Amino acid sequence: MTTKTEYMQRLWKRYEDENDHLPTSAREVVAWAVKEKLLQMPVVDPLDVLAGQMARALREEYDTDNQGRRYRKNHAVRVMKNGVQLTLWGIMEHAPRLHMAKAFSQRREQVIGDLSQLKIDVDVYNEKNAQEQPIQLVLDFTDDVAEREINNKAA
Repeated sequence: MTTKTEYMQRLWKRYEDENDHLPTSAREVVAWAVKEKLLQMPVVDPLDVLAGQMARALREEYDTDNQGRRYRKNHAVRVMKNGVQLTLWGIMEHAPRLHMAKAFSQRREQVIGDLSQLKIDVDVYNEKNAQEQPIQLVLDFTDDVAEREINNKAA
């Protein structure tokens, strides 16, 4: 049985094959698939839409501390409750330490996962394109973080 994700991937490949493999947006491919009756417009739960908008708003709220550091105010923790994954939000100034420790740990794991996959992607690209100069990937962010801290203090 094909999952929805696998079906979407097949639609993407079909569109790409029919359009000379040129980079395009997901929105353009979805519009094509709906027009071709390969996808149907979803029935949307308004609460899910609003909850997504709320989560984006919470993620984007920043404040500045008395040292001039801009920080994210709201932090999310993913938990399983009765077999359902939930995201619980807490305001930094009020959330229990355990919530904040989990939030920071989960964000760190996301970063590690993204970087691990990025390294694999770059390595595979370089191997598939061995005739070209390899793309270099630097995974030591010490200097980058220090530079951002300096720039944030100057701002």
